[in-house]
Parts: sequence; C-alpha cells; structure tokens
Amino acid sequence: MQKIKISTDSTADIPNNFCEELNISVLPLTILAGDKEYRDGIDISKEEFYNILDTAATLPVSSQVTSVLYAELFLETWKAGYTDLIHISINSKGSGTYQAAVITRDMFYEEHPEAKETFAIHLIDSKTYSMAYGIPVIEAARMAKSGSSPDEILSHLGDWLEHARPLFVPLNLKCVKKSGRISPAAAFLGDAIGLKPLITFEDGEAKILSKARGDNKAIAALVETCLRERKQGTNYALVYGSNRAAFEQLREACAKAFDIPPITEYQVGCVIGINTGPNMIGILYRT
Repeated sequence: MQKIKISTDSTADIPNNFCEELNISVLPLTILAGDKEYRDGIDISKEEFYNILDTAATLPVSSQVTSVLYAELFLETWKAGYTDLIHISINSKGSGTYQAAVITRDMFYEEHPEAKETFAIHLIDSKTYSMAYGIPVIEAARMAKSGSSPDEILSHLGDWLEHARPLFVPLNLKCVKKSGRISPAAAFLGDAIGLKPLITFEDGEAKILSKARGDNKAIAALVETCLRERKQGTNYALVYGSNRAAFEQLREACAKAFDIPPITEYQVGCVIGINTGPNMIGILYRT
C-alpha cells in the first residue's frame, strides 16, 4: 500500500492551517539581515521583517534550504513508513534549494541503499514563487489524503506548474529598485509619475507584463489580467503586505469578478518581500 508525503519550502508561503490539516512538511530558507540570521517563517514575524525592509540600507538576502534539513526530512519520512515523498521547491533560477535537494537525495540513497526499492523521493522544481506553487502543493496534499497515486499527483503538479502565474504589483518601488528587478532610473521615474509594474515570472525569469498609473488602476489591471488569463474554476490566492487599504480594494474587486472565492488570502513572505517590498498586492493563479 502506498503512503505519500508532500513537502515544500517556506517560500511557498502556505498558511499554517493548511500545513497542519494536510500534514505538509515545510523546510525554511534562511534570511540574512545585517549580522543576523532568521529561519523563514520561524524566527521572525512578517511584520517584524517588513520593518527591517523599510529601514535597511541594503536589502536582506535569502539562503537556500540546507542539505542537513533535507537529509533529516528524507530519513524521517522513510523511517515513518512512507513509500513516496513528493517535494516541490522554489524556482531553481532564484535559489540553490532545488539543487541542494537533488544532491542530498543522491547522498541519502548512497547511505541507505536499502531504501531505493521501497522509498521514492520525487523532486520538483516549481520554476516559480510563493503560492503560485503553494496552491498545487495544497492540492497535491489533498490528493494524497484522498488516495491518489504518486503518478496522478505528479501529473497534476506538472500541469499546474506549467501554467502557474504569479502576478505581483509593488506599490512602492524602493525594494524593487534595490533588488535589481527594475533599474534605478526606471524606478525613480515610476515613483515620480505613479507607475506601478505588474511583475510575473516566465520560465523562472522575472518579467514586467504591463504598467499602470496609480494604485486604483494597478488593482484594476491585476483583476483584468487574472480574469482574462485564469482557467475558470481553478484555485487562486490573494497576497498582500503592509497596505491593508489596497488589499481591501483588491479583495472587493475579485469578489465581483471571479466565479469562486480565493483558496486563501495571505501576507507576503520574507523571500518574496525582499524583491517586491512590503507595500504590495498580488494574485496567484493558473492560466
């Protein structure tokens, strides 16, 4: 009988209630801010991290999930009697986390050759960020709980991730400028005239889909883009940071426009927040 475990990393931004309900294991990336280190989602609250972002002269950086954490996950899952571990990681073009998992898997099987026949470790590079892979992780965990096979789950994940669309709008361009997503000159001009970029990721690379002038038009552009692209009936998520007023506008607009409510509404995590800044909103969905 197959027993399937689903795991991911902290950049998936999956709210704790889903992890507890569906037994999803989450491995933390490390955030380096000045001379301090924080385990993402464990050692620092999102609000505390937003304060660091607002005041830091240089942006904090993130560090990949360690091989030690992967080795512990693999060993514990195997010893718990699971036949399959399906792990979905942050975009490999933005982090060494996926590669660390691959290397550690090889080492695990070298140290435990007897596990090869009874315990399969499936590693998936999401090629995206935040709940753009958090949503299919949740769906995969539900499938595992309901008795789906590994092949069925892997097929669903592959299809979802191939069509994943994270769409973020930084309402202030300070962090985007520091991160290099937008040049300093373009960020200065954008702030001066109120331009807000709609940023997504395609093939693991950041891309500006369009620009809108002012918060209201940016919110409208988010909803219109999602309404045009999203596959009807599929789950989507709403994300926000420190700007609750803008988020309430986005929530109201989505409630009027979409056929179902979001699977979740959540505050942006540390890794994405480094690149967008805390003053942001977004929608994550599949096309």
